Amino acid sequence: MAADDPGKIRDIVFIGHGGVGKTTLAEALLVAAGAVKTRGRAEDGSTNFDTEPEEQRRGASLFAHFHHVDWQGTQVNLVDTPGSGAFVHDTNNALRAGTTAVLVVSPEGEARNEDQKVLTWAAEQGVPRIAFVTRMDRERADFGVAVKDLEERLEQRPVPVQLPIGAGPGFRGVVDLLRGRALLSQGDAAAKEADIPAELADEARAARERLVEAVAESDDALLEKYLESGELAEDELGSGLREAILRGAFLPVLCGAGAGSGGSAALLDFVVQACPAAADLPATIGDDPKSASEVRRAARTDEPFSAQIVRTIIDPFAGKLSVFRIFSGQVSGDTTVYNATRQVKEKLGHLFRLAGKQQTQVASAVAGDVVAVAKLKEAQTGDTLCDEKVHTYFPRLRNFEASISFAIEAKNKGDEDKIMTGLHRLQEEDPALHLERDEQTKEMILGGVGQLHVEAAIERLKRKFGVEVLLKAPKVPYKETIRGKAQAEGKVKKQTGGHGQFAVAWLEVEPLPRGSGFEFVDKIVGGVVPRNFIPAVEKGVREALGAGTIAGYPVVDVRVTLFDGKHHDVDSSEMAFKLAASGGFKSAVDKARPVLLEPILSVEVAVPDDVMGDVIGDVNSRRGKVQGVEPRGHTQVIKAQVPMAEMLKYAPDLNAMSAGRGSFHAEFSHYEELPAHLVDKVVKESKRQAEQG
Repeated sequence: MAADDPGKIRDIVFIGHGGVGKTTLAEALLVAAGAVKTRGRAEDGSTNFDTEPEEQRRGASLFAHFHHVDWQGTQVNLVDTPGSGAFVHDTNNALRAGTTAVLVVSPEGEARNEDQKVLTWAAEQGVPRIAFVTRMDRERADFGVAVKDLEERLEQRPVPVQLPIGAGPGFRGVVDLLRGRALLSQGDAAAKEADIPAELADEARAARERLVEAVAESDDALLEKYLESGELAEDELGSGLREAILRGAFLPVLCGAGAGSGGSAALLDFVVQACPAAADLPATIGDDPKSASEVRRAARTDEPFSAQIVRTIIDPFAGKLSVFRIFSGQVSGDTTVYNATRQVKEKLGHLFRLAGKQQTQVASAVAGDVVAVAKLKEAQTGDTLCDEKVHTYFPRLRNFEASISFAIEAKNKGDEDKIMTGLHRLQEEDPALHLERDEQTKEMILGGVGQLHVEAAIERLKRKFGVEVLLKAPKVPYKETIRGKAQAEGKVKKQTGGHGQFAVAWLEVEPLPRGSGFEFVDKIVGGVVPRNFIPAVEKGVREALGAGTIAGYPVVDVRVTLFDGKHHDVDSSEMAFKLAASGGFKSAVDKARPVLLEPILSVEVAVPDDVMGDVIGDVNSRRGKVQGVEPRGHTQVIKAQVPMAEMLKYAPDLNAMSAGRGSFHAEFSHYEELPAHLVDKVVKESKRQAEQG
């Protein structure tokens, strides 16, 4: 049954790097709460979360997925997110749906830069954070090592609120430091409460003292009482912990097995009892589009309806499904709302609550809930839906630039239109996909956050829309320019009986500062070139700019001056002057020391400390210029400028160097002159491509 009280809703988003066990933990919660009878497994594609065939084949989440359980009279919405750097953009979107983010970490202490990244995103969006050390039943599991690793690698201080009872095959449950009780695992049954084992009594006492100190330090009134009495009452500790989580004073750390129910029920208890409800969070800040003034929408049912779409699911048969988090008010199915992002009205059909592949229809939903609606016409991920009379606009979700791009072409001729239609539909589902046409190379370019991201999109294109494309490295958009100043005559003279063709145009070319483009100057005096033919001269020059004299690449950053010429009263024409200008321009460029220019990218590479030297060496080998290194915890961000030609296949190379722990972002910076020893190679490749059509 749907909750009708925002105070009875929790939205839990599982975050963390890939392969750490987020989906396995979420499955354990479903079993512990009785939402499903058997726990699904990512290894065999049977999970209740990874519903896409591409995910089941890889055994890893590529998108955010939604489920829910009822626990102690509270509706807990579960959001499982991808951890791979190629898909972590969807995690950022999913965080918008959360009231608490649960960072899932390994018991061997392997926190990565992706963990701090998603924690930072959660903090930026005002989502409280806790951590869960999973897989405590594995060999070499060590809770202390995991907590120390978090302390060293994360910006938020970790403080245990639970301790494991045993580890590895001997893991038997957890100690609840808040209540001073042991919770013993009973397989898939609810945990059994017991006294703390004698061998853990001293450790539990010391850990509880550290927890009490951390809670007291986060609140002045509690700190004063703690300094006076040396202790806090259980209810004070509980309420203080809740406020500390809400404010992000520290990172509470829980633990469990993940694969079994060990710790699962305790995690649900903690979520319901200590983590904030939607109603506890500060009001969400937005804008009133009409007045351009700030508005605050609190998670109350008497507020105007406002929501934001956090995920779009495209099915070529069922259509589009829009998943949204309600921030204020309430909404029913079959009503009209306003899309403040697109500035259009949208008619809602039936509302659904998602449970993996299954959809359950609900009559209405309130602030804090996460529901879905089918077949909205205009809405896309990130759009704001609101009351059609009281408008609210929330800022769009973070935009992710493409870090890798491929040229695409249809495998079967005649599929081009189907491919474009399919890719545009996939962009609705995944806004981090970028599709554009390169006007210089005439290629369709598909970009994504990583190579795996693009490849998975192509797989979905084939499965959902029945078309296949070939991926290849995009052509590098070289350009040409000049280093000197030169003059040349362009002449057209044809006499074949009747009207002929005659035109003479004297042109001077000179270089302009990089990035200036093209400038045409008319210095004709005395009418040697009639005024009505001068636009034809400029047109001829502009057309000639498209193919330089070295390798046929566009010519940029030049000033062309028309300073003299000749005409014939009968035989001169616009076409004659256009051809004369084109020939004169090419002759002048040939004399003005033409050079090739290559595009340079500004690159940021984030890698762990231990591989920084290798990565910098690799950047240097790619003719890159390292601009600096910025430390961020145990991650080093290398900033460099690197030629685009050297970055076309960088993603798999970085993955190999960093064992999958590195990430990078690249964007166009400027053009620089191509080194002389590489010019012949580029010219030969240009001729080869021209011969192949």
